[in-house]
Amino acid sequence: MLTPERSGPGSVAYDVAGLAGMLRRDLRGAVADDRGTRALYAADGSNYRAVPDLVVVPADAEDLAAAVALTAAAGAPVVMRGGGTSMAGNAIGGVVIDASRHVNRILGIDTSARTAVVEPGVVLTDLLAAAKPHGLAFGADPSSASRATLGGMIANNACGAHSVAWGTTADNLRSLDVILADATRLTFDSGTGNASAAALAELGARPGREGELHRALQAFAGRNELLIRRRFGQFTRQISGYALHRLLPEYGYNVAGLLAGSEGGLAATLRATLQLVELPKAKVLCVLGFADSITSADCVPVVLRHAPLTMESINNELVDRLPTEVRDAAVHAGLPGGNAWLLVEIAGDDEATAASAARAMLEELRDSGATASLVTDPKAQAVLWRCRTDAAGLATRRADGAEAWGGWEDAAVPPERLGAYLRGLDELLGRHGLSGASYGHFGEGCMHMRIDFDLLSPQGIATYREFVEQAADLVVELGGSVSGEHGDGRARGELLSRMYGADGVALLGELKRIWDPAGVLNPGMIVDPPRLDVAIRHDGPAKDRRMLTIFDYPDDGHDFAQAQRRCVGIGKCRQSSGSVMCPSYQVTRDELHSTRGRAHLLWEMLQGDLITDGWRSTEVRDGLDLCLSCKGCLSDCPVNVDVATYKAEFTHHHYARRPWARPLSHWSMGWLPLWSRLASRAPRLANRFAGLPLTKRLGGIAAERKVPPFAPETLTHWFTHRGTSPTTGSPSGPAPADGSPGGGSGRGGSADGSGDGSGGGGRRVVLWPDTFTNYLAPEIGRAAVAVLEAAGYEVVLPAKPVCCGLTWISTGQLTTARRVLNRSLRVLAPHLQAGTPIVGLEPSCTAAFRHDAPALLAGNPLAASAAANIRTFSELLVESGWHPPYVGGAAFVQPHCHQHAVLGFDADRKLMEAAGIEAGLADPGCCGLAGNFGFERDHYKISAAIGERTLLPAVRSLPETTTVLADGFSCRTQIAQATPRHPHHLAQLLAEALPDPPRPPE
Repeated sequence: MLTPERSGPGSVAYDVAGLAGMLRRDLRGAVADDRGTRALYAADGSNYRAVPDLVVVPADAEDLAAAVALTAAAGAPVVMRGGGTSMAGNAIGGVVIDASRHVNRILGIDTSARTAVVEPGVVLTDLLAAAKPHGLAFGADPSSASRATLGGMIANNACGAHSVAWGTTADNLRSLDVILADATRLTFDSGTGNASAAALAELGARPGREGELHRALQAFAGRNELLIRRRFGQFTRQISGYALHRLLPEYGYNVAGLLAGSEGGLAATLRATLQLVELPKAKVLCVLGFADSITSADCVPVVLRHAPLTMESINNELVDRLPTEVRDAAVHAGLPGGNAWLLVEIAGDDEATAASAARAMLEELRDSGATASLVTDPKAQAVLWRCRTDAAGLATRRADGAEAWGGWEDAAVPPERLGAYLRGLDELLGRHGLSGASYGHFGEGCMHMRIDFDLLSPQGIATYREFVEQAADLVVELGGSVSGEHGDGRARGELLSRMYGADGVALLGELKRIWDPAGVLNPGMIVDPPRLDVAIRHDGPAKDRRMLTIFDYPDDGHDFAQAQRRCVGIGKCRQSSGSVMCPSYQVTRDELHSTRGRAHLLWEMLQGDLITDGWRSTEVRDGLDLCLSCKGCLSDCPVNVDVATYKAEFTHHHYARRPWARPLSHWSMGWLPLWSRLASRAPRLANRFAGLPLTKRLGGIAAERKVPPFAPETLTHWFTHRGTSPTTGSPSGPAPADGSPGGGSGRGGSADGSGDGSGGGGRRVVLWPDTFTNYLAPEIGRAAVAVLEAAGYEVVLPAKPVCCGLTWISTGQLTTARRVLNRSLRVLAPHLQAGTPIVGLEPSCTAAFRHDAPALLAGNPLAASAAANIRTFSELLVESGWHPPYVGGAAFVQPHCHQHAVLGFDADRKLMEAAGIEAGLADPGCCGLAGNFGFERDHYKISAAIGERTLLPAVRSLPETTTVLADGFSCRTQIAQATPRHPHHLAQLLAEALPDPPRPPE
C-alpha cells in the first residue's frame, strides 16, 4: 500500500494519493501508482534503484507540461524520463514522467536552415532516418541511438562517436522550449554569439519571470566570472556539473547550452530546435590494431591531426565476447590483428579523397607498431561498428562469466593525457584487485568501462567507493572530468566536490536555486547529491534468494537470481526496428512489454519488498503475458537476457499445484502433440471438430483463427509404408530401436554429394518427425526425405513416437516437458551413441534440442549429446558438401525467430546461393504467431499487429513470381492466413528441382 505522504531528497512531504487523484482528473495520459508499474521504473541503466511514488505517461506535450506543473506545485520531486538508459541513475525515484511514449513527434525539418524541431520523446534513430534523405544528421550520436530520446540526450548533454567532429548535444542546440517548476513556459536560444550589453539588457527587461531569470543569471555570471572561467569549460568533454561557462560572453550567453547537461534539475524540455549537420559525401573506416589500449591512446594526438570524423576504441576483452558469427564477420570485414583497436572514420568529397586522407594518416603512424585495415564497403563498416555499439552490454560479463558493472564508466581527460590516465587507471585497478573491459571515445579522451566490482557485499561496496574516490582524484589531477558523457547522477554527484572544490560546488547550488527555488526538479542530481554507495540495487534481498528452479541456468552459476542480474538496463530492447527482440514492445511501445521491463519485474519479484508474492505474482504474470517466447532477446540483447526461458520457469511455478488456474490454451495447444496423435487416427473427424466455434472457445483459441487441418496421412505412416526402395529393393521404414542397420536407403544421390540421383544408401541420418511436420505438414517431411536421399543419405526415423516437448516448455508445463524429453532421448539413445546426426525441419523444435533441453535436463548426458548432434536441414546439407539442384528465381525469406536466435541462418543462405536462389530476407522481426501465442484468444489482436508491422505488408507487395520461403510452421501459418500467398519450406523448393521430384499423395 502507498503511504499517505512521501518525501524525496530536497522536497517537502507531499500527499501521494492526493496528487495521483489530481493528475488523473486533469491529465489525459496515464497515471499509475500500482506496484507493477512502479517496479518497472525503479531502475534504469545504472547500478541504482529508487522506487517511484507515481509514474505518469502524458498523452502529448501539453499533458507533459501540465504534469510537470501540477507535480511541482504539490512539492513532489519531478523526474523526467526518456528511454531510461541513464548509466548514472539520474532518472529514477520521485514522480517519473515518461515522455517517450507519446511526446515523440518530429515537428519539422528545415533543410535550408538545416534544423529540426522535435519533442523530447523522439528517439535519435527516428530523427536520423527522417533527416538522412535530405543529406543531414544530428551531430551527437551515442551508441544508444536506437533507444535514446532527444530529451534525455539534452538532459545529459550526450555526445557520441562523432562528437570529435560535430560536438556534443549542447553544441548542436538552436533553442529549447521549457517549463519551469513554477509553471512558467519559456524559450531559450543558443545565444548565437550575441552577448552584447544591449542584447543582455533586452533579455533582462522582459516582463515577469523571464526577465527576472535573465537578470539573475547575468548577475550570477558577472559576480562569479573569474571562478567560472578557471574551473568550467576546460575541455570539450567536461560534462560534470552545470555548464556555467556557457553564460560567459565568449560563449554568447548560451542559456540553452547551460540547460543541456543539467539532468532535468533546472527546467523540463517541451520542445527543442536542433542544428543538423551535413552528412559527408564519402567516408572510409580505418581500423588500427595495437598491442594494448595504452599504446593506442598514445597515438590519439597523431590521429587527431588528420581531422577524423570519429575515433572509437574497443579491446579484445569485448571482441572475444561477441557471438562467434559476429566476431568472424568482423575479422572478415577487416578487423586486423591486435588486442586493442581504434575505429577511425575519415571523410572526403569522394571515396578516393577519403581513402587518400586515411593513407596519409597511416603513413604518419608507420612507426607506431599498429596494424591497419582500410574498409570502404558500407556493409563491412556496419559489421565493425557493431563491435563498438554492443560494447555497453558485452562489457557487463567477463569472459569467465564474472559480473562487471558501471560506476566508473564515464570519465574523460584531455586527449593528450589519455595515455597517462590509462596507465594510472591500470595501476589503480591492480591495487584493488579489479579488472575491466574498456571502450570509448578516445578522440575526446573519454573512456567507458565495466569493472568487476563486488556490489553484492558490504566489503565489496566499500572497495568500490574507495576505488571511485581514488580514480576521481586521478582524473582531476590530469585536468579531466569525472563525467565525460552520461552525466553525474547518483554515480558521480558526490565526486563534484573533489573536482570543483567547495566554492565551485557552492556555485552549482546557487544556480539551482535561481531556477528551482523549491528544489523539486530532479532533486539530488548535481546539487545536494546522495552518497554514491547508497541505493545500489544489487545490494538487497534478491542476491541471497536461491530459488529452486527447473531450468539449470548453467551460464549464470546455476542461479536464477544471477540470471536476472544480466539485465543492466541499457535498453537495446526498446528499439523499434532492426531487431527480432521484443515484437510486442515494437507494437505497444510500453516498457512493460520490453525485455528490460520483464527482467526488471522478475528481479523485483526476487527483491520482494514491492512485489511481495513471489512466483504467485500477478504483476509478473501480466508482464510476461505478451512475451511471445521468440527468444529474440537471447541473441539481440547484448547480455543475452533469455526472457523466454524465464517465462517458462515462472509460468511453471505460478501454476504449480493449481492446474485449474491455467489458461485453457495451455491444455489445448500446450498438449498439441498428444491431441495430434489422437487426431491422426481420424483426421477428417478431428478437423471438423477442431473448426467448431465451441471447440475454439473451450480451447481458448481466437475465433478469428483457422485451426490448421490435420493431414490425412502422417509423415511416419507414409515413411513406413512408402514401398520398396528403387535402389536397394529393401523395404523403407524406421530404424530398429537398437540402432542396427535398417530403414530405407532410398533413391539417394551418390555418397560423394554429386546429387545426380544415382547411387544408394550411405551416411545415415535420423529425420526428426516433429509434431508440426508429422501431423500437420507431412509434405515437407516427404520433400526432405527426397532431398536427403538425393544427397546420399540413408534416412531413418526414430523407432517410437518422439517429441521435443516444446509446447509444454512454452506453456510452462516443465515437469511434463522433462518427462517427454527424457522419453524421446531414450528412443534416440542408440543413434546418439553411434554419433548419427539428427536433422530437424522445424526450427523451434530443433532449437528446443539445442538450447532448452541441456538446461532442462542438466543431469542427462543424452541431452548434451542431442544438442551436439542435431542439425538443421540446411546445416546438414552444407556440411556434407552436397551440390543442390539448380532452383533459381527470387525468394522472399522469413527466418524463424528461433532460427535467428539459436540456430543461425548462415547455412540456409549458403544452401540457397548454391541452388541459385536469389534470396531477399524479410526485415528482422517476428511473424507474430509464435506457436500457441497467436492462436490464443486474448493475443490475437497483438499477434496480427506484429505481423502487420513489416512482414505481412511486405509479402502482399511481392511479385507473383517471387517465392515465399519460411521454414517455421508458425511463420507459414501467419502468412497463409493473412495474405493470399502460400509459403514453402526450403526442402520443398529443392525437392521440386530434383530430377525425379516426389509426387504429392493421392
